[in-house]
Amino acid sequence: MDEFTQVVQGINSLLWGVYCLIPLLVGTGIYFTFKLRLVQVRRFGMAIRHVFGGLTLFGNKADKDGMSSFQSLATAIAAQVGTGNLAGVATAIAMGGPGAIFWMWLAAFFGMATIFSEAILGQVFRRRDAQGHITGGPAYYISEGLGSKALAAFFACTIIVALGFIGNMVQANSIADAFRTAFGIPVWLTGIVIFALAGFIFIGGIRRIASFAEKMVPIMALVYIIGSITIIVGHGDMFWAALKSIFVGAFDPVAATGGVIGAGIKEAIRYGVARGLFSNEAGMGSTPHAHAVAKVRHPGEQGLAALVGLFFDTFVVLNLTAFVILTTGVLDGQTTGISLTQQAFTVGLGSIGNGFVAICLLFFAFTTIIGWYFFAEQNVKYLFGARWVSTYRVIVLCFLMLGSFLHVTLVWELADLFNGLMVIPNVIALIGLSKIVGRVLDDYESNFLKGHQPLYGALSAGGAEPRPAHSARPLRHGARWHSGEHVHTKRVHEPQRGHRDEGASGEGE
Repeated sequence: MDEFTQVVQGINSLLWGVYCLIPLLVGTGIYFTFKLRLVQVRRFGMAIRHVFGGLTLFGNKADKDGMSSFQSLATAIAAQVGTGNLAGVATAIAMGGPGAIFWMWLAAFFGMATIFSEAILGQVFRRRDAQGHITGGPAYYISEGLGSKALAAFFACTIIVALGFIGNMVQANSIADAFRTAFGIPVWLTGIVIFALAGFIFIGGIRRIASFAEKMVPIMALVYIIGSITIIVGHGDMFWAALKSIFVGAFDPVAATGGVIGAGIKEAIRYGVARGLFSNEAGMGSTPHAHAVAKVRHPGEQGLAALVGLFFDTFVVLNLTAFVILTTGVLDGQTTGISLTQQAFTVGLGSIGNGFVAICLLFFAFTTIIGWYFFAEQNVKYLFGARWVSTYRVIVLCFLMLGSFLHVTLVWELADLFNGLMVIPNVIALIGLSKIVGRVLDDYESNFLKGHQPLYGALSAGGAEPRPAHSARPLRHGARWHSGEHVHTKRVHEPQRGHRDEGASGEGE
């Protein structure tokens, strides 16, 4: 078993190294940034208005027609904001120095264009399953957009294993371990609580998942932001020194830490980019499952929502963790991971710091479990049909319980491996379907925002009603999806009228 673990570790070092996934994901972000003409900058203000205009803790219930835009975003953020925001950023700083944060910012900036594109494709290629429920994700735009069912099946299998099974297993392990360390609670008791709470939410289907996400994500964000800012303000005299260390460390890690961290620029880039991408999930193909089921008038609206989700994950939560660590001065060149984060919060908040991190880890990891369950469930439907969802649900619950007890290095390494493998087919599809992303954005800006009838979305001639998944066909070259070939662009007065409200409720699961 030890030899197999070493083999998997070796594969991961190559897969997540500076010659494979890192340049692939960053390169994809750079490509879409220029292709979409810096959409993450040009439309960021509009994106903020769109998201916060629909923010509510008690939105209309999700149904077979999907979730509201905010509920979909909250589900995506639930998956994005996880243990990586507490442990991952600490590892990046410990191994690559403060400069790793600079490269994390850079990767996230370009990643915003990637995640915008993923959300667009998720909306365009979404379908109805056999029960009439909206579903979607990379498996659908790979099979229908690229016309490759084999590649779609490979993606679906890897994400089920990576997120639904192994990924959720390690999230449960993180919670159990944190509560044992902070409060002395036995791991078996934590495992039972996780099992019961997760099972209750899973059984409720999309309606309960959406309701949980829209309430829990804002609450956990508020708690973490208040705690982190309290520490940063309390150590305000160290803030500018911390900020300087990030910029200096990006190009000279040794100088930034006085030799405490013996890292070079290569390590700063590697750990900053890798941990950042692993946290915000841009290009990994996970978040499109949430964005695909959003009730919006145009796919472009959900693309903008996705931008905000990544911004919140990296430029808010990750930054708060980084500045808590850097301003409290706990970086010693030896402590890493969640232990470094706990040490920083203990310095900042005193005796309650360790418990605060454990509570936040519960929020972050448990919401990730719910988000990842939902993402993988869409792929179970794609591969096997909705009748297998109940079986999948039971298996996930078993993995959660098992994960609470085990802390096996191999399990964590396998999670990294399958996370990496699912990136490859998704990125191939993103590049292959980039023309469609460009057309949708042009339609959003040239038609939808100007009050003309758009070619895509609920106000298009076809109404954008998703077809049943079993009747889907690959796109013809140059075809306009959900729009018809001969749509005449005309003025549409008050486009917000005459369509189903994005928060409308109805009968469903």
